[in-house]
Amino acid sequence: MSGGDIIYDQVHFRHDPKWSGRLGPTEGGGLLLCVACVIEMMESGDISSVRKSFVLSAISGVLRCYPGGLRALLQQDHRVCLHFTASLLGMLRSVEDPATLEKVEQVLVQLLLELQSEQSHHFVLDQIHIKLSDQLRMNSFLPIFKFLGSLMEAIPNLAHILVTHYAPLLDHLCSALLYPDEALKASVLFVWLRLFRAAGGSSAQSVPSAIRDRVCILLLQTLTKASSPQLISNCTGLLSLLVQLREAVSVLMTSSSNQVMGSENQIVHSNNSQTLSQNQEQQSPDHCPLPLILKKLLLSGDETLQTTSAKCIASVLVHAPSQYSAPFIKADTPEFLFDRLASSSNEGLLWSVYSCLLLLTEDPLFFSQCHSVYGIESLVRSLKEALRLTNMEVPKQGLLLLTQILERQPPSVRLFPGGDGFGAVSEAVVAGVSSSCMLVVTQAASAASALLRLNHQSLPVQYRQIEELIEAITLRFSELTPPHPAHHRSSMKSLRRSDSSSQASRSERFLLQALVCFQAACRLCEECVSEPILKENTFTAPSKLSHAQDTLDALCQSLLRCCDSVWIPTVIRMSEPAPKAQILQSFYSILSSLFTLLPSLMPVFAKKLASSGFYRLALEHKGHLCAGNRNPNLNASCCGFLQKLSMCLLAHPGPSGPYQHDIEEVENLLLYNLPSLCYRLSDWPSLLREVPGLQLCEYKGPRATQYCLLIMLHLALEQGDRLLPDHTVFSSVVWLLCSVQEQSSCALPLLVLRSALYLLAVTQDKSPSLEGAPLNCISKALSSCQSFSSLYIHHPALLHFICRYPELAEKFGSLVLELWLTKKAGQSDEQQSIAGLQEKGESQADERQDSDTGGDGEELLALIEKHPAVILTLLDLVCTREAPLAERALALLEVIVRGQREYEADLCTNLRPVLLQALQRLSVDNMGQGLGQGHVDQVNSLPLVLKLLCVMQASDPPSSSLYSKMDGVHFKLLYHVSNTAGRLKPANPESLLPALNYLYCCLSLSPAHCIDRAVSMLLSNSGLMNQLQMLLSSSSSSFSSSSSAPSLSPSARPPSALLCCCHLLLSSLITLQHFHSTQVVKRLTWSLDSAVQRLLVQKRSTDNLLLVSYLKLLQALLDVDLTSGVVSVSSGSGLVGSRPLGEEDGALYPLGTRGAKLLFAALSGLLLQKQELLLRATVNCLSSLLGFLQRKSPTTAKNVVCQPWSRFLLSCMMSSGESCFLHPAILRLITLLMQHGSSALLWEPDLLQVMEAVERRGVKELSEDATHALRQLFTQIQSRVLQPPPTEEHQHRVMSMMESLGLQMQAESCSPSLPGNVLCVGDVSVCVSDFSVRAS
Repeated sequence: MSGGDIIYDQVHFRHDPKWSGRLGPTEGGGLLLCVACVIEMMESGDISSVRKSFVLSAISGVLRCYPGGLRALLQQDHRVCLHFTASLLGMLRSVEDPATLEKVEQVLVQLLLELQSEQSHHFVLDQIHIKLSDQLRMNSFLPIFKFLGSLMEAIPNLAHILVTHYAPLLDHLCSALLYPDEALKASVLFVWLRLFRAAGGSSAQSVPSAIRDRVCILLLQTLTKASSPQLISNCTGLLSLLVQLREAVSVLMTSSSNQVMGSENQIVHSNNSQTLSQNQEQQSPDHCPLPLILKKLLLSGDETLQTTSAKCIASVLVHAPSQYSAPFIKADTPEFLFDRLASSSNEGLLWSVYSCLLLLTEDPLFFSQCHSVYGIESLVRSLKEALRLTNMEVPKQGLLLLTQILERQPPSVRLFPGGDGFGAVSEAVVAGVSSSCMLVVTQAASAASALLRLNHQSLPVQYRQIEELIEAITLRFSELTPPHPAHHRSSMKSLRRSDSSSQASRSERFLLQALVCFQAACRLCEECVSEPILKENTFTAPSKLSHAQDTLDALCQSLLRCCDSVWIPTVIRMSEPAPKAQILQSFYSILSSLFTLLPSLMPVFAKKLASSGFYRLALEHKGHLCAGNRNPNLNASCCGFLQKLSMCLLAHPGPSGPYQHDIEEVENLLLYNLPSLCYRLSDWPSLLREVPGLQLCEYKGPRATQYCLLIMLHLALEQGDRLLPDHTVFSSVVWLLCSVQEQSSCALPLLVLRSALYLLAVTQDKSPSLEGAPLNCISKALSSCQSFSSLYIHHPALLHFICRYPELAEKFGSLVLELWLTKKAGQSDEQQSIAGLQEKGESQADERQDSDTGGDGEELLALIEKHPAVILTLLDLVCTREAPLAERALALLEVIVRGQREYEADLCTNLRPVLLQALQRLSVDNMGQGLGQGHVDQVNSLPLVLKLLCVMQASDPPSSSLYSKMDGVHFKLLYHVSNTAGRLKPANPESLLPALNYLYCCLSLSPAHCIDRAVSMLLSNSGLMNQLQMLLSSSSSSFSSSSSAPSLSPSARPPSALLCCCHLLLSSLITLQHFHSTQVVKRLTWSLDSAVQRLLVQKRSTDNLLLVSYLKLLQALLDVDLTSGVVSVSSGSGLVGSRPLGEEDGALYPLGTRGAKLLFAALSGLLLQKQELLLRATVNCLSSLLGFLQRKSPTTAKNVVCQPWSRFLLSCMMSSGESCFLHPAILRLITLLMQHGSSALLWEPDLLQVMEAVERRGVKELSEDATHALRQLFTQIQSRVLQPPPTEEHQHRVMSMMESLGLQMQAESCSPSLPGNVLCVGDVSVCVSDFSVRAS
């Protein structure tokens, strides 16, 4: 060779020039190549292997750098081409240098690729076959097998030629596997590997079955004994291809150990494929060596071999899991697979092992031999590692395996005997739920569903772990993407639409699986509730007993809380665009289960569901998805939910009243008719108006369907869900009632009639009024019920409906009002009993009852505004019903009377004639028996009527005719009440108290110019005067200071409220009789010393109001100088001293000097109590006392006000704060002391302190009474000589304040005066005007 040319100089001159050619660019000369020279050099024994290697490298470069150049030279004569190829093939056996052999192999492959001639391919295969046939020793064929493998790798089509035309050569390749040289076997296996892999495995299908079967057996034999890594790699590579062929798998799995380990001669000469197949069929797969071989590979430290082994197992099992899984299970392959999971984090190995185990779980033998128990811990550990990988397919496959194990595990074999194992699996599932891949999350939710089976629960049950699992799933709901409506999807771009649809689809799949998991949790709770051991968690460790969260009840409450706050809104949001039957089926099943888990919380939950529109939601889903017998499972779930919702609402009724006696009937009606109620809501009116045919069963048929519709409308509307417009409901119900009336043989069930009545009442406002036949029909339907109380609904709309039509009000008005009051009282009692409090609780209950009464008053006020006749019905209840109901009606009437509005200006005027008739009737009925002392079973409504009269008298507006003249109904009422009071027994204070109170209010609230007739009538009523005398006598005798006077027992003493009314009435009669000089028929007697003793000694044990009444009576008597035509005042030695009386005692008789001082001291002591009404009454009485003393004995008056006690009293008042000494009563007291010349009063600091306080507060901030009292005080200051005298500045300040007070009083006189207010203190009504401190 010379330069870079490829020629052999010594022989080149002999060669024909046509075999030479210049390759490369023509200008530069290029490379000279002579084919003949190359052939001679390759065939010559004189050429060294190094030189040959150099030539081969040059040829390889030519083939690589100058494509087509060598081919052009060789194609001149194909014989030369074949000869050149044969020479190179011969070198594969003759050359021993490895580097040269590698060059020969490389050039041969490049040459055949360059020639692209099928003839050349056949020539090469023929030459190889000839060489294999002529030689018995295979060791020298290692380079040929390597070349053949490389050639098949470079030219995949060569495999097809080999398979279809060279079967004998394939036999030689099989026989080559019998030689012990592992390198040779590796090269042969590489050929088989390329053959089966060529053309995507299509060539493998063409391999003769006998040869393929032989290869399978030889492969098992080789793999069993293989030790070199290359041989093992090639074996596993070929095995991974063979196991993809069903026929090859059959041979691999049916080959016995004897066949695999048999002698070489047996395998070499076993060419009868039929005999081999028969032998295979006779073998049992239980003795197959393949599982052991693959298990051996799993034990290797190479993760690649472990992965390949797992893939081979999976490929075998895919063809027939039920047939091939048993040998692997019996070979304990699952244990080794689980061990690989525990020791590796390779994602390829994990995925392969997961796939293998997933297929093995299909065989029950996997679980019966406890492989699942053995490997569950390894699986959980590997899942935690897999969830950290980036390839999310791996944890998804692992979670799928966990799901299959949990689902197929036999109940008799527990996976988690303790809580730790269950907790570990739960943590792994929670980690899966928290994954970023929604597909993994969905599979984790599926695993959670299987984990929540009862047979997987440990003892004690890990309720807290289950709760955390549900909460983890709940947290993913915020990421869900709802599906887009069809019209919205059509307007989006295709790529964006595809991505959005994919997200929505994944979200829907997760939501469905999450609902299945939640349903499994509910089912588990239901099963635990029925098992006392699980419910109580008997085996809970003592250290965990205090954990209230780890209980079944806590889990149930958590499920309800999650469902209420997250699951329900999410399902509604996801189902709104396009409802899915499967999702809704699980959803309604969950809602049904919740009613069983927490019965105590279900009433509130049911009302919330109903008020949130779940009746409408479930019924619309039924109508949309279940019509035409579609989706029967969804229909059953909806029906179950609606039934439980309705039963819960009926069993725990709201304002509509109890339904307990009808629950079974309603349940049957809903049970039989809800499944067929698959109509849209728009079709309901036509269903209600449909004329049914013959009704064969009470719970089935068109009429029963109509009844079911009414009940559903009722229950939904009761919670605020209007399924249909009000006017549609009203007209449909009326039509249905009329239709039932026409079919006289078809009686309307009680529960349906109640629902119809409720619907009519609630929807009446937006519907036309009834008249004629429909109204008569409704009246007949209501009258057909034996007891109206069974139809009653505690709802204001029912009151309005009954009272709206006179025909109905006449029959049912009093009944519905009676039931209204009874039900309301019953509810108040129930609330009080639930509270369960003691004294404080009872007072709170009273307050609630008062507020309830106010609520009733508001509801009835609205009713009375539209229908005034209701008041008469209430009055009838007061007069004719038993005490509790009558008192309830009276309380409501009191609320109505006291809360009069503009549209009720004549309310009292309209009520008085009715009350007069009631009073006359009561007088006639009780005349012979004694008022208030009738039979036990007789209704005693007199106290109630009298109480109502008192309330009316106190609440009568100032424009009433009572204030203009005392005649007509008012005078008649006064007459009958006075006669009634005169005939009453003293032991009947319930009636006597309101009677006297009414008389007192009449006298106090009536103007002076129209009261003379009333005073004359009362003073001429001997029975009334006797009644008052008995009360005075009992009062005086019970508190007499004389030791000889017997005292009354506490039971015989009249109530203090009754004595108060007696004293107040007498004080009014004394004042008015003195003013009008009215003739008195009977004069009463009263002990003055007993009264003074009461005020002086027993004031602490006496009720304040009774003290006030004593003071008022004393004031009236002192104003007439203790000489009244109505009351004769008696005195004792304790007041006037011994006889004969002195001059002063005689002048002050019957009070006396000592009595005056005692009374002044008593009044001074009462002033210190600072109770408002008592303070006013005391000051007024003190004013009357000083006036009496000034008129009878000025010296005594002077001595009384100058006592040291007066200074002490004044100091106490002045030191009590500005609000105290600016009180009208205290200002009046100071004025009285100054007016009567008391030395206890000083300008400084007393009067100066008052003046400065007035300046600080301001005149405008003072009340009207305080303004008048202050003006009188300043008037006295200006007219009296004070010590020390005020300065000119002080006098100027007094004059300035007098001017301000004058302007203020002038402004008050210009403003409209308010009517006299009445103060209710207990059962006594007190006129505030009687206790004004304003002086004349």
